[in-house]
Parts: sequence; C-alpha cells; structure tokens
Amino acid sequence: MQMLKKGYFGDFGGRFVPELLMPPLIELEEAMDRIMPSPIFKEELGRIMADFVGRPTPLYHCQGLSEMLGRNIWLKREDLAHTGAHKVNNTMGQALLAKHMGKPRLIAETGAGQHGVATATAAAMLGLECVVYMGSIDVKRQSHNVRRMKLLGAEVRPVEAGTKTLKDAINAALRDWIAEQRTTHYCLGSVTGAHPFPLLVRDLQAVIGREAKRQFMEKMGGKLPYMIVACVGGGSNAIGAFHEFVPHKEVRLVGVEAAGTGELGCYHSATLTKGEHGVLHGALTKLLQDKHGQVEPSHSVAAGLDYPGVGPEHAGLQAAGRAEYYCVNDTQALNAFQVLCRTEGIIPALESSHALAWVLDNAESIPRGEHVIINLSGRGDKDLDIIEEVLGI
Repeated sequence: MQMLKKGYFGDFGGRFVPELLMPPLIELEEAMDRIMPSPIFKEELGRIMADFVGRPTPLYHCQGLSEMLGRNIWLKREDLAHTGAHKVNNTMGQALLAKHMGKPRLIAETGAGQHGVATATAAAMLGLECVVYMGSIDVKRQSHNVRRMKLLGAEVRPVEAGTKTLKDAINAALRDWIAEQRTTHYCLGSVTGAHPFPLLVRDLQAVIGREAKRQFMEKMGGKLPYMIVACVGGGSNAIGAFHEFVPHKEVRLVGVEAAGTGELGCYHSATLTKGEHGVLHGALTKLLQDKHGQVEPSHSVAAGLDYPGVGPEHAGLQAAGRAEYYCVNDTQALNAFQVLCRTEGIIPALESSHALAWVLDNAESIPRGEHVIINLSGRGDKDLDIIEEVLGI
C-alpha cells in the first residue's frame, strides 16, 4: 500500500509524539533517505543477510497437510533464519543503520523475546551496546529467550508498570530514547509507532514477500499463489509477507489475530477485527480501548501477539479492502501447533500457529487444489514452557 501523504497509509499513521521525540524521529527519517539507498549500505546489508542471517529462507511445500486438506499448503520458513524468526531481518538493517549514524547503543522492546534476541544478536555482531525492555510477565513466560539475550551480551530490563507486557515495554523504551537520543537508536520491532518506523520496518521485512513471490513463481512456472496468510500482532511479519503481493489483486491477503480464550468478554488481541480508531505509540491506527478511550489490556497465549494496537499500514489495507483480517483463539492455535509438529515435523511458534489455525479451520472456503502460502514467522522452541504448562506435553 502506497503512502498517499507522508507518513500515512490512507487515513492511518502519522507522528503523534511529545516534542522531545521529534528530533530523533526526524534524524532517523533523514538517515533512512541518505544512508539506506547508498551502494555501500546495500552491499553490506546484502552480504550480512546472505552470510549471517542465511537468506533466502526456503519456501516449503507441506505434503502431509496438503493431502489432508486437499489444498496446496506452503510455508515460508522464517523459522530457519538465524535466531529462529523473521525479526532478524529488521534488526540487522536497523543496527547497521545505527552504526552508520554513529550511534553506539541500541535499545529495544520485546514481547515473545524474539525481537530482543534478534536485536542482541545484531548488536553483538556489529559491536554495539544493547538494552532490551521486556514486561515482567513476558520475562517469566519467555525465560528461554531472556537467557539467550543475556548470553549475547544484552542487558534485559524487566518492566513492572501497567500490564507488564509488550505495550509497557515500548513505553519504557521510548522514555529511554528521549533521555539518551544522542548516543542511542531505538530498534523498534514492528510496523507500529510514529513515522518513519512503520515504513522502515516494512521495507526491511519486505524481503520475505519478495523471496516468496520469486520462489513460488519459479516452482510453479510463473503462477501466483491464491492466498498469503500470516499472523498479526504489531504486524511486521504479515506486512513483510504481504507487501510484494499488494499490487496483485488476484492474491488474497489474510491476517490472523489472537482472540484470546474466545470466551465472551475475555481479553484478546484482535485489534483489527474488534478494535476502534485511536492513537497508540505515536500513530493513528486501530486499538483496543474502553468507552473512555483508555487502552484495554490484551491477551494471547502467544506473547508476541499480546499487543492492544496494530501497525497503521494494516489498518489502511483493511480500510481499503485489500487485506482481510480474522481471529482465532488460544485453543485453535494450540491445536494447529500440534498438527504441524506431527504432520510435517516442524515445531512452529505459537504466533505462527494462529495463521496455520485459520487455514486449518477455513480450508473448505478455499478452492480445492489452490495454493496457500503461510508465513511461518518463527520456531517454537521459545514456547515449550507454555506448551508444557497448558497441554502437559
């Protein structure tokens, strides 16, 4: 989706921030325009993505699932990128940009921990200091990734404020950035926040869709897939998968949010399907709020989807009718997790399991024999403690 005016995707986006945040945002936008198009930056990032991250990631045809559903199911294997998720596509680009800007320190927020691990990895590889803010609830339920961050040399700062999850980690990181903007770059993990972050993260994650399109067309003699499906929390993996296909109107784009437990009145993270217009973390988007405009708590069994807002480009795609958004509950995601483990020998992240669950539960609405690409945004090692607690496995 093209920005009709600077910083906006249709009616959504913008830069609604305190005055103290304007200088680093403007500095970042100018650095993007000056540094990222340069041959030196593009060559260096390309080499890192190939030799360190391991791109391109495979596009894998699921024989077992395809036979079971009567539809051709493909996985874009972001779980096979270094660190085990799509997050590293963004952090390597932002960390390299920060180094070119002369910023020796990275800060980041994280929910599921994958963005924190990816930021710590990029910082270690490029010789930068790293601090990661993480809600204290997420510190406990994603202890595996906390240990990984510390091994990589990052300082993990638990956040005790608010709901003690991703929203509050972002707030803490923004306060740090205001205080330390001269030496620090805020490596935001999703396509959320004030301009230029939604554009910056989208452009770095768009490698997913570019590769998937090329790989699918090579395998299928120039044909395009029927549908692209991805989970949506903040929305970076989904925008990365969708972006290359947005101009191809014949390709359905489906984003899948977290419905929580699915019980009436439960907390959830289904921002696009159940939220309303509002401003969160500097952007006009859709979010979960009460009748007084206060941000409501969110919930998902997948920590990376536990966020009450969404990237403004997703809100714009929905409003334009170009992308469809649905939600599945925790039980559906947990079932899909087990199906992929036992049918394909792949352990998916619980976030990605939401996208798979929608396909499993809605296969009959997809024409038989058609081709569906699911973005497998990460692997499920980080979720095994949750799986053991919930399923007893």
